[in-house]
Amino acid sequence: MPVWGREGLPVLLDSPAAGRVAGGPPSEAFSSSMRDLPRYRQLDQAQIGQTLGRLRDRISERFPGSGLSNVAVELVSLSGEAFECVAYMRKPNWPIRIAVGVVIAAMMVVVVLGAVSIRVSNRVSSVSELVQTLDASINDVVFLGVAIFFLVTLEARLKRRKALGSLQQLRSVVHIVDMHQLTKDPERLMSPQPDTDSSPARSMTAPELGRYLDYCSEMLSLTSKIAASFVQSFNDPVVLSTVNEIETLVTGLSGKIWQKITLLERATRADEIALAARSRG
Repeated sequence: MPVWGREGLPVLLDSPAAGRVAGGPPSEAFSSSMRDLPRYRQLDQAQIGQTLGRLRDRISERFPGSGLSNVAVELVSLSGEAFECVAYMRKPNWPIRIAVGVVIAAMMVVVVLGAVSIRVSNRVSSVSELVQTLDASINDVVFLGVAIFFLVTLEARLKRRKALGSLQQLRSVVHIVDMHQLTKDPERLMSPQPDTDSSPARSMTAPELGRYLDYCSEMLSLTSKIAASFVQSFNDPVVLSTVNEIETLVTGLSGKIWQKITLLERATRADEIALAARSRG
């Protein structure tokens, strides 16, 4: 059964010459495509950074000196900091691990030495004495377990705190982008009304407004992808919940933006139809 390769030629997978391109010499397209599969199973931070950089340039060229272009510049800087945080979370913190291992080993040595030095009587004079002994032993074991758990999870909690700080900044950027598109209302072009003294300046044409809203949607999407990169290699429920909250927020705001774009496209299409009707008349 042929499968279409990258050059548009069918690759025969179920023939003895699997990996050959039909109608041509042996090709490495199939094997190279199999090697490229892992690239498309995880987010590539370099690709995200390049896409974000191009978006920043597009916004600066289309709307030079605008607030949205400044937000894009800040988001590029923030993405670099976020990716540094992700790299920090991926690598083991050996000083903390060694210190925790030494402390736990010291605790176990103290416990063992204490247990050896204690002389336990073979006879128990009363039930209450037995209960007190068991209660003290259980308390010691529980406290020891809590201490070990605290030490073992120390590295994860430090990484979590750093990740949540970066994610909080990304959430703030999402709200800032929403503030920039808040007054970009296509209804002002469809049914203009006289402005008041406090009305925001609206000087964009319909194509410019559509492009502006599209840029806002792209920035929200890329911000969501930056946030998603935090949970690729750091499986923490708190961080995962925060990332899901950011993605839910981005989805809702993007839907609101695309409603505006849809209204703008309908108004533009209606104007084009009316203009064409006048020209024919």
